[in-house]
Amino acid sequence: MKNFNRQNIVSATFVKGVVEDCEELKSGIPQVAFIGRSNVGKSSIINYLTKQKDLARISSSPGRTQEINLFLINKSLYLADLPGYGFVKASRQARDRLEQLINWYLFLSGYEQKLVVLIIDAALGLIESDLEILESLMEYKKNVIIVANKIDKIKKSDYEKQLEKIQNQAAGLKIIPYSAKKKISVNRLISEVLCY
Repeated sequence: MKNFNRQNIVSATFVKGVVEDCEELKSGIPQVAFIGRSNVGKSSIINYLTKQKDLARISSSPGRTQEINLFLINKSLYLADLPGYGFVKASRQARDRLEQLINWYLFLSGYEQKLVVLIIDAALGLIESDLEILESLMEYKKNVIIVANKIDKIKKSDYEKQLEKIQNQAAGLKIIPYSAKKKISVNRLISEVLCY
């Protein structure tokens, strides 16, 4: 695999918020989907990778992302920032709508993602809602990597044990321990995303 780093991302632009079929998704440009629980750090990771502080909107309130936000990287790759699942400060109807949007894009639309990046909280590991989405991704034979975000918050004495726990939960999938703050595995994640 060719090694990429942040310098390899020379352009990143917000294209649109998607809630249904659109020409961009049908264009044949490869798509990488970022998914995870609400407030697990999807938007922050996208901003750091693309060197743009405000490309993906960040909020301290869970459930800010209400659409699939589409970003064009190097004019040759779409990053799809999906709404968070799990706890959302919204009505049951709104939560159902977001869940349906995620299911439509990943499983029912027929769109192929070259990669699905499942972002989890490293300290928590894969909790029930993560395992549910992971099971569906596996069932649909999606190409998945797991990013264990905020790995710097784990004590050094617990690090190996926690990574082993996540690996055991992840059924052999590739795990990337990640921290933008400490610059851990940033280039490794970019290589996974850009290698197509």
